[in-house]
Amino acid sequence: MKEEFLHFIWEYSLFDSSNLVAVSGEKIEIIAVGQHNTNAGPDFFNAKIKIGDTLWVGNVEVHLRSSDWKRHEHSENKAYDNVILHVVKENDSPIIRANGELLPTLVLHYNSDIEKHYEALLQSTSWIACEKKIANIELFRVKHFLSRLLVERLERKAQQIYDVLQTTHNDWREAFYQLLFRSFGFGVNALPFELLAKHIPLAAIGKHRHSLIQMEALLFGQAGFLNEEAKDEYQQSLQKEYQFLKTKFSLTAMESHIWKFLRLRPSNFPTVRIAQLAKLLHQSEHLIDKIINFRNIDDLILLFTVQASEYWDTHYTFGKISRKSTKTIGQSSAQRIIANLIVPYLFAFGREQADEKLCDKAIELLEALPPEKNQITNHWAAIGIHPENAFYSQALIQLKTTYCEKKECLECTIGAGLLKAEQ
Repeated sequence: MKEEFLHFIWEYSLFDSSNLVAVSGEKIEIIAVGQHNTNAGPDFFNAKIKIGDTLWVGNVEVHLRSSDWKRHEHSENKAYDNVILHVVKENDSPIIRANGELLPTLVLHYNSDIEKHYEALLQSTSWIACEKKIANIELFRVKHFLSRLLVERLERKAQQIYDVLQTTHNDWREAFYQLLFRSFGFGVNALPFELLAKHIPLAAIGKHRHSLIQMEALLFGQAGFLNEEAKDEYQQSLQKEYQFLKTKFSLTAMESHIWKFLRLRPSNFPTVRIAQLAKLLHQSEHLIDKIINFRNIDDLILLFTVQASEYWDTHYTFGKISRKSTKTIGQSSAQRIIANLIVPYLFAFGREQADEKLCDKAIELLEALPPEKNQITNHWAAIGIHPENAFYSQALIQLKTTYCEKKECLECTIGAGLLKAEQ
């Protein structure tokens, strides 16, 4: 058994509270189990417990065995001096306080079925441990928990943005462009795109964004695609522009071999994505201001629905002609960028500026976006959970990756609800 399971039993009072008696023989009455502490120190703060005729207010420590107190060296830690009750599954050793007094100890008794069901969850090989029982949870409770998970996911993504900010000396504009470039990698090429952003000075983008050919030359050149011998007139013209920019800004190009093409649909080739990104940078002056001050989601979708230049209508890579098709960021891809870049950025910026309206705006964006279609959301749909918008699909992704995959059933409202139902 894990100690966390005993924490769960204590926190939700899933034990027989009638005729509680300490190991020493004193009657115990639990008035408040206390607040669960997930950081260093005793497991529960500010509990209220009557032991004998005395009402105690203090902390509670929970162990599988009473001897764990010694094994964890709590006797040498002053943070445990105000523990008023030691809760254990097995009393195998008396614990003496530093002042020589016996620490009150309670052996916890509970319905063994709860433990059996918890073990079943831990040993489950299903896609999620509670796959066969999740339909039994009240929908309102599930949605309330998912709302909490969505905020949890946004806070995690916001922290990732703050980490990027540390590398940009708290420059929100530069951080945004690094994140924007990364988002155009759509997972597979996220890291190469992030490196590309770090290889391009913002000053170069700002001074040359009005010329599409120069913007393409800057991006393709720094990505390493202009180091080879030109295959056609278009690539030759990019090389000419790039040599000028390279000298002007003292640029050093990346190696082109880091870009991934294998097993990608041609429309997702990094060359196509770079061309689309160049077009976005070319036609979107004051991009961050437009994002922060957008009026409705359609404005944002239109902003990111960009089409690569005419050359790419008949190419996926340099020098190789293909059947004509416009290379446009589709609506679904634009929505994906909004959900995974714009929403977290607005949320993080809102938190930094103490602007709750901006945070709410970020969440409202997710509510307006359709649910994402990916491997995780497809699995949820297969077991009967259909998110109605991106708000809930993002929350379900958080649930799967943070709780289900780690079998954190005790920390999950859904898992905890199933276990409490066995009481």
